[in-house]
Amino acid sequence: MPLSANDPSHKSWLDVPANSDFPIQNIPFGVFLTRDDVITIGTRIGDTAIDLGALHQLGYFKGIDLTDDIFLQDSLNDFIADGRKTWRLVRNRVSKIFREGSDTELRNNDDHRDKVLFSLDEIEMQMPVDVGDYTDFYASKEHATNVGSLFRDPENALMPNWLHIPIGYHGRSSSIIPSGTPIHRPIGQSKPGDDGKPGFGPSKLLDFELEMAFITTAANDLGKRVSIDEAEDHIFGLVLFNDWSARDIQAWEYQPLGPFLGKSFASTISPWIVTLDALEPFRAKGPEQEPKPLPYLQQQGKKNFDIHLQAIIQPENGEENIVANSNFKYMYWSMAQQLAHHTINGCNVRSGDMMGSGTISGPTKDSYGSMLELTWRGQNPLKLSDGSERKFIEDGDTVILRGHAEKDGVRIGFGDCSGKILPAH
Repeated sequence: MPLSANDPSHKSWLDVPANSDFPIQNIPFGVFLTRDDVITIGTRIGDTAIDLGALHQLGYFKGIDLTDDIFLQDSLNDFIADGRKTWRLVRNRVSKIFREGSDTELRNNDDHRDKVLFSLDEIEMQMPVDVGDYTDFYASKEHATNVGSLFRDPENALMPNWLHIPIGYHGRSSSIIPSGTPIHRPIGQSKPGDDGKPGFGPSKLLDFELEMAFITTAANDLGKRVSIDEAEDHIFGLVLFNDWSARDIQAWEYQPLGPFLGKSFASTISPWIVTLDALEPFRAKGPEQEPKPLPYLQQQGKKNFDIHLQAIIQPENGEENIVANSNFKYMYWSMAQQLAHHTINGCNVRSGDMMGSGTISGPTKDSYGSMLELTWRGQNPLKLSDGSERKFIEDGDTVILRGHAEKDGVRIGFGDCSGKILPAH
């Protein structure tokens, strides 16, 4: 099915500000609360939110096989489960309706427009999916190398398995929250001091992790596998992802079974899911993989995506400070490889499941995706524009992640992924 919605020449009759993350070529999907306190599934063009439930009820999706209530739900799970054919039909239809020169009734019908269109200050974004299961990978070679150098041996920074399998762990889905939700500093145990007793209290080494996450459809039944060649057919889209980390809590607990309370207190996502189809023009070649992966992980073509990423710290009542510039194309293990590996043992992946990339670090110091790396475990504090310094994240700080891809005059972005840290309670 052609991706007509991606045509870079298309303009919308809706107002789209310059450098908007959401031109008509994007058409992301999300869930929001309207001015009438109704939860609906919608999309966004420029600074206008579009109620897809109202659009469907008014007959604008005629000819597409959709259930009457497909957009009248509080999550995208059922829509995602309908599969790529449905996603593309809906996205192409939305593009056609809102394209400059469109002859649809909506443009000139005030009653229809009032039911369908909302300004951003009239809506409240919700979690876009009901995340049944969440897996976090560890798929950036630069990040894994940095962490290995900090905590083990710089000469043997990578664990022996790292170059052979996409490492991951099963995270906590209940604490995944939408952008703008404040987070209280977590409390927990930390490594013993000189007295041999574990510390206890608010985390002193609170960190962000610059990540992306992909959302899946129902990919396989229990006992079946998803092949590397079919993996992308089961990826709906991506969000920005801040997998907050309490480094001191994590350091004391993670052996022998891995991350637990140092990670499960909160993970923040951007609320608009940008489809894999919208990102198709921005494919990029990933790093050379040596040694060559086992056959089930061997892939053909461009499986990475050129998405510029930023991490920003904004002190309370202060200015934004860009502290990292990275890129999703740096990922060593691609999304397709992650999903193929996830199911190789027959593990079933369901609609709305979320897979985090792990911290995305690049080859230069300013492209590291966490404070742990940017300050090298606190040894080299970052100086902010107000003169203050940061080794890790302090109370009152807001961390903002941003990302966009740009080519042929088209910019596809994700909006903000932000969270403010409140004192422990």
